[in-house]
Amino acid sequence: MNTGHGQRAASRSHACIAAAAALLLLAGCERPPVDTVQRGYRGLAMGEVYNPRLLAAKAASNALPASAGPVQTAGPPASSVYKNVQVLGDVPVAEFVRLMTSMTAWVSPDQGCNYCHVTADLSSDELYTKLVARRMLQMTRHINSDWKTHVAATGVTCYTCHRGQPVPANVWYRNPGERSAGGVFETKLGKNEPAPSAGLTSLPYDPFTPFLDQNPADIRVVSTGALPAGNRRSIKETDWTYALMIHMSESLGVNCTYCHNSRSFYDWSASPPPRATAWYGIRMTRDLNTGYLDGLAGVLPPARHGPLGDGPKVDCATCHQGAFKPLYGASLAAEFPELSGAK
Repeated sequence: MNTGHGQRAASRSHACIAAAAALLLLAGCERPPVDTVQRGYRGLAMGEVYNPRLLAAKAASNALPASAGPVQTAGPPASSVYKNVQVLGDVPVAEFVRLMTSMTAWVSPDQGCNYCHVTADLSSDELYTKLVARRMLQMTRHINSDWKTHVAATGVTCYTCHRGQPVPANVWYRNPGERSAGGVFETKLGKNEPAPSAGLTSLPYDPFTPFLDQNPADIRVVSTGALPAGNRRSIKETDWTYALMIHMSESLGVNCTYCHNSRSFYDWSASPPPRATAWYGIRMTRDLNTGYLDGLAGVLPPARHGPLGDGPKVDCATCHQGAFKPLYGASLAAEFPELSGAK
């Protein structure tokens, strides 16, 4: 027996296995080159890392739709021309028609006006989609008027979330997790599944229910003093917070240092300005879910419910869709002042 030949064959086999394993590991990495932008003092690991290829791929999905063009702002209000106009009734009829046409392009370009309206009677509330659209118009006006601390003058429109789809690509429902086989594994404590909502980690797979909906929990997990009495902050609680932070990072396509100073993630005085914007964004998201979206569960048909019977809700990805600012900061709302709630 030629033992030398066998050893060489075994070595080649081991080398092939090692190479395959290395390729498998590298498949999850981004290939160079990448760009970095210094966002803080040097030496503090405050560099923002960007992948030019990923930014180019996102550019198309974050482009503005074709402009609807200007219309006359004078004329009778829409409520005097059309029946059952419960929102935007004070808007001049020309602006109202332009907005309705734009909403069709933003939300239901394939289905057309019939997605929300009964053809024979446009004033009818028979279709649930019209009831939802009416509530969403109220919500959009609320955002642009009352949440400037987050959206500033840029504002939002239906297109910000929908991007040509009847249901936005990024919504969430309360997640009970995969069914367990029972026994000691019956309770997973809301984690230990590769969760897309948490960057495919085994962190909690539903960080939205405790933080972005009713009765929100405290996101902060860092104590303000050494061994404070009564402090029960634990690694378990930190897992939930970290899952939400990963979601926010991926939703905006940024590093943690976009909002936090790596010297002290806790310290507000050293944090970049976007952290304050994100703080308001969290509270705005809670407000939208509890004030507008939770209440629509009874209007939606069962097919639009989640596994626990709730309706779809919003998170950071719903608007941002991988961009640090939705549509990279372009303002579509400026063309539609009627969505600001000012009229």
